[in-house]
Amino acid sequence: MQDKTKSKKARNYGLFLLYTITFIVPVGGLVGLYGYFQKQLDDIPEARIIVVSKQDMRLRVYDYKGTRLMDYGIACGKNFGQKHKVGDMKTPEGMFFVQSIEDASERTHDFGDGRGEIQGAYGPYFIRLDTPGNKGIGIHGTHDPLSIGTRATEGCIRLNNNDLVELVNVVRPGMMVLVTTSFEDYEQEQQYIGNKRDSVKNQ
Repeated sequence: MQDKTKSKKARNYGLFLLYTITFIVPVGGLVGLYGYFQKQLDDIPEARIIVVSKQDMRLRVYDYKGTRLMDYGIACGKNFGQKHKVGDMKTPEGMFFVQSIEDASERTHDFGDGRGEIQGAYGPYFIRLDTPGNKGIGIHGTHDPLSIGTRATEGCIRLNNNDLVELVNVVRPGMMVLVTTSFEDYEQEQQYIGNKRDSVKNQ
């Protein structure tokens, strides 16, 4: 009788251990891991993403929980479609990363409109993006606030200067920047691809 009691206690203890290993430890571990990584994200300034929508003409900053932190109007490339070469006046689409944050307060630019070099063309800062195959693409300010909301740039993403100053406070090198297309950009890109395909066939 005593052996049966010991056997039952051992079996119950074994079941308790199995339950603990199977359910409690993994759940506790997941809770612990969540807390650890959440703290890591909270402690890392780069734990944010910039999303630029060519459809909405907006730049938005999100944290990694999906909370929208900032929302600004933009201007982008004069021409529709994906950027394929320097000088095509298109804003590149895809996933990029912040390369550097540069003082642009003394920079000038000639827009080719006969007015020559324009002081303050880039606003106070130039957030340079790492865009493979394309040079000089970034997020910057403007001397022309009325251009925001329009297709007005040579390929960069343009903000009002006050918005740019706010954005620079949270931007860090290495931060991800996602530029998404619009219906018009998509249609233009499909036409470009079709023309390239026809050109190859006719060779």
